[in-house]
Amino acid sequence: MSTHFFGLNDRSFSYSHSLGRNEFAGAGFRNPVDMAVNDNDVMYVVNRGYEYRTDGVHVSMVTMNEEYITEFGSYGSGPGQFVWPTAIALDGQGNVYLADEWLNRISVFNSEGEFLRSWPDGFEGGASQDDSARMIAFGAGPDIPAGKAGSGDGELDRPAGIAISNDGTLFLTDSRNHRIQKFTLDGKFLGKFGTFGSGPGQLNMPWGIALDKEGNVFVADWRNDRIQQFTADGTWQASFGQSGTGVGQFNRPNSVCVDDDGDIYVADWLNDRVQVLAPDGRFVTELRGDHVLSQWGKDKLNSNPDMIRQRALAYSHNPNYEKDFNHPCAVKIDAHGRLAVLDHFGGRIQVYTKTKDPVLV
Repeated sequence: MSTHFFGLNDRSFSYSHSLGRNEFAGAGFRNPVDMAVNDNDVMYVVNRGYEYRTDGVHVSMVTMNEEYITEFGSYGSGPGQFVWPTAIALDGQGNVYLADEWLNRISVFNSEGEFLRSWPDGFEGGASQDDSARMIAFGAGPDIPAGKAGSGDGELDRPAGIAISNDGTLFLTDSRNHRIQKFTLDGKFLGKFGTFGSGPGQLNMPWGIALDKEGNVFVADWRNDRIQQFTADGTWQASFGQSGTGVGQFNRPNSVCVDDDGDIYVADWLNDRVQVLAPDGRFVTELRGDHVLSQWGKDKLNSNPDMIRQRALAYSHNPNYEKDFNHPCAVKIDAHGRLAVLDHFGGRIQVYTKTKDPVLV
């Protein structure tokens, strides 16, 4: 005889499909860094491109079913332009908020990609380079003067992650100020929390940020190799993880999201995996990648016989070279509960579905 413990579930994740291919424009992504998904399955993918190919710097609009819609934005410091884009989020009206860590500003677009405004205003001058592995991997050495960095209330020094609550509060990871700042959607400063360090509630270059359905704040504490959980007012609640490659350990986690069950998904960037944690931080499972060539990828191969031969040669040396994650940089849950994983060097998104089975004891 078995006893059913209600509320306990085993989770399993099934690979659904992939979308995207490595492209500087059009039907693909190049050095993507973040994404957002609206309720109509439209995805906004931020492409960082390269210094020598600034045409790759833009936001791609596609559907979860790999339909190309359009792209918007360009490289530069003018209205609606960006240099080192880092993060993207949507408000309740579908407007798009994009962080730029070089210009130290937030740009706002409508759902169609038309520029609306940016804040804070009046940032100009220079800022020092950061020598972290993150910067090296993303590439860049912009020929545009960097935005002026500051540490005062409402000032920014390399903004890195954005999350927007249902009441319209924007939470921003201010990475080199080692804190979280809170703003209204038009950029008015509301508050801050976090200080530099490795203790509970302290941060060292925070990167990704997410909210759960209760409004709790989850931060990918990048250089501390952990996830931290706070209340909306900044009260520390818990820390999960430590440096390493083992179960529940992280190597530069850079994105986090939480589903309606409270399960936590972490892009474990340098470990090339996504880890899934229970609401209390216990390890559940990990995903390493299951990529199958997308339709966009097939279309490109069919028009490039040389590429087909090169791909066959690569497979002969490593059968999993294309399957596995290659520096996953963003994890998001869509309106249907599907998990989307953005692959930075792979230039693609892998989509998974979740199944919950009751635990019987």
